[in-house]
Amino acid sequence: MASISNLLITLIALISTPLAQSDQQSPAYMEFVVNSTQLPPEDSYDYIIVGGGTAGCPLAATLSKNYRVLVLERGGVPFANPNVMTREGFLPTLTHYDQFESPAQAFTSEDGVPNARGRVLGGSSAINAGFYSRADEDFYKRSLINWDSRIVQRSYEWVEKAIVFQPELQTWQSAVRDGLLEVGVEPYHGYNLNHTLGTKIGGSTFDSSGRRHSAADLLNLANASNIKVGLYASVERVIFAPSYSLTSRQNAIGAVFRDRAGDYHHAMLRDNGEVILCAGAIGSPQLLLLSGIGPRPYLSSWGIPVVRHSPYVGNHMYDNPRNGISIVSPVPLEQSLIQVVGITDSGAYLEAASNVLPFSSPSSSSVFLRPSSSPLYLTVASIMEKIIGPHSSGTLRLASTDVRTNPIVRFNYFSNPLDLERCVNGSRKIGDLLRSRAMDDFKFWEWSGTDFRFVGPALPVDQSNNVLMGEFCRRTVSTIWHYHGGCVVGRVVDHNLKVVGVHSLRVVDGSTFTVSPGTNPQASLMMLGRYMGMMILKDRMRK
Repeated sequence: MASISNLLITLIALISTPLAQSDQQSPAYMEFVVNSTQLPPEDSYDYIIVGGGTAGCPLAATLSKNYRVLVLERGGVPFANPNVMTREGFLPTLTHYDQFESPAQAFTSEDGVPNARGRVLGGSSAINAGFYSRADEDFYKRSLINWDSRIVQRSYEWVEKAIVFQPELQTWQSAVRDGLLEVGVEPYHGYNLNHTLGTKIGGSTFDSSGRRHSAADLLNLANASNIKVGLYASVERVIFAPSYSLTSRQNAIGAVFRDRAGDYHHAMLRDNGEVILCAGAIGSPQLLLLSGIGPRPYLSSWGIPVVRHSPYVGNHMYDNPRNGISIVSPVPLEQSLIQVVGITDSGAYLEAASNVLPFSSPSSSSVFLRPSSSPLYLTVASIMEKIIGPHSSGTLRLASTDVRTNPIVRFNYFSNPLDLERCVNGSRKIGDLLRSRAMDDFKFWEWSGTDFRFVGPALPVDQSNNVLMGEFCRRTVSTIWHYHGGCVVGRVVDHNLKVVGVHSLRVVDGSTFTVSPGTNPQASLMMLGRYMGMMILKDRMRK
């Protein structure tokens, strides 16, 4: 399906160039980070964390306080790729990808919507737009996870002290803020990390110099003597052994992974240890299936030995649809990712971004024209809406028994009519915003008056028509990269995120969610990693 973001990504893929290599020093965590080829063929650990991503890094840092931890990350370090580390590199990172090693791994769902997975230390927190906002209160009830509100608060604060910054609004973000207030998305909360109805400035993981910080930076808080991070490690499966417990027949005892050279390693658990999957909403259900946990008939059809019949692995897959508009600005704008959000009372969140793109006219290559000595730039400003929830859900299934191959995913966008209704509400609010006085400076003067110049589809002229607005939502649907589910609480894992029916195996990431937390999930995922680490430490001390 065509979408605004797809048009922009295609444009940037053609015209962008890599940024200069950063001259920043390596972070402190590099003291314990190695290429997985350097790891021994077999070793034992208290905790084996599969995926050094948004939840995995804070979890590992926390557990390393008292226990020996191994993190197995399939990608490299974020600072090795200059595009990853800057705001300007956000879209190029999503477009400059390869099959096995790029920081972003592209995939397209069966719905026809292009998407991406993080494949780098820090996970998707190292390739996202950097917006940081805590979960809404309803999330804690609907997630079904056992929460201790005091530890939740302390976990957020631990993350925020390390990597969250107050952004400085410039032209476009300021105009969007003013426009949201003008059209009734009130009250105004200023800079606020909490989820509250109205308009606010959220936190950012980009600092004042524009340099990205991510979950990987939380590894700087680890106990360096108790942790090892292996890069370019593809975990093929979890290893199980018979259990003589009354509640489980199988016990996770380790994991098999393959390094960059193709050699196999065995990471084994010590007594009372755990394998913890933090591979994300695509990787964790995929790895459970490859390890023999899933629907028995389905696993048998792939020739995978069944460890545990768990019929809901790969079900309840969600992705919050994103819709919106993009315009060419008649005035120069700065590069800005999401900094302001409008939290409406109609089931939608409004956010905005602006991108400065190098532009080359086709006529510039003409032999009759003198080539320009300086590049031209095109400023594209976007307003987007994301619906809450969503209610529509889909499935994940294997495409191959090779863990490096993306599984097949379908999200079934707008299959639930409530999602479509919320998209229509959010898109109408974008229309209101475009008609606000705050947006007048971004119109072009024409003989007939002033108007916007759109890049990609514009909103329907008759925005009161539900059918036309619904068609716009379906026709322009794209992702905001907030997909979740596949190992949901109450179906695949219990309220403490332990995999039901097996011992010593847990899932700690967005695959356990049935609803996206707040406007943007990275804050809650990093909190979740810290929180679960604290709860595990607390539980082991009690025992």
